[in-house]
Amino acid sequence: MQRNRVIVFFLVSLVVFFSCRPFRKVHVIKQAINKKDTVQVVIINEAPRVDSIQLKTDLLNKVNKRKIDFNTFSAKVKVQYVGQETNQSAVAYIKIKKDSIILISVVGPLGIVGLQAQVTLDSIIVINKIDRYVQRRSISYLNDVTEIPFDFFTLQDLVVGNPIFLSNNLVSYKNDQDHLLVLMVGKLFKNLITLDTSDCKPLHIKLDDVDLQRNRTCDITYSDYQERDSIQFSNYRSISVAEKYRLDVYLDFKQHSFNEPLAFIFNIPKNYKLK
Repeated sequence: MQRNRVIVFFLVSLVVFFSCRPFRKVHVIKQAINKKDTVQVVIINEAPRVDSIQLKTDLLNKVNKRKIDFNTFSAKVKVQYVGQETNQSAVAYIKIKKDSIILISVVGPLGIVGLQAQVTLDSIIVINKIDRYVQRRSISYLNDVTEIPFDFFTLQDLVVGNPIFLSNNLVSYKNDQDHLLVLMVGKLFKNLITLDTSDCKPLHIKLDDVDLQRNRTCDITYSDYQERDSIQFSNYRSISVAEKYRLDVYLDFKQHSFNEPLAFIFNIPKNYKLK
């Protein structure tokens, strides 16, 4: 049962922190989230408004310039989530075929695969190899959980380290010697992105809810960049989210590779029950 919670958390926590609210059906998230103390509020006091169409286009190009383009991706990642009463972790193996399929396997201490998941453009399937059952969900389940337009492509960008919830409504910016701060306002979130001025790689994303009554907020920090095959990849991500409660998630990538030949095999045992 605990292993099942781990993979449900791995899949759902990657999306549920954008809703920043406890999810009734995932008990471990309720345990992992502690009272909201703070997620730092960032204010650009000296940020000029973006008035020029050309300047706006140039800034948006800088933000989009660093998006990682790929065909396939694979990784081994340690996932940790921390709360007042909970500090748990799991090791997961991920494979992605761009814009097509995401496979996730959670491995136990003895190297035994306990759970597997397949995410496609229209569905999510989880296989519990310990308790021998299968769960099937529509991809719209992510929207039901988060109450936002979260889809396969957002999950894909989140895993490979691309900026998420970008908007063409760029309203202000600040440029100093080391960082470029760009503020976008979309339908749901104000998105403050901090880029490294040397190569425009994302260093930090600050999401604040446009609806002040909900007061959702999320911080994502990208660090430990390493270059391989001309791709700068963040090996470590820290995520802090809060509304009425707070949750901290850490993704520590132990191995990763892009554009290598991969087999995407996902077999559902015929004798497993559907749950």
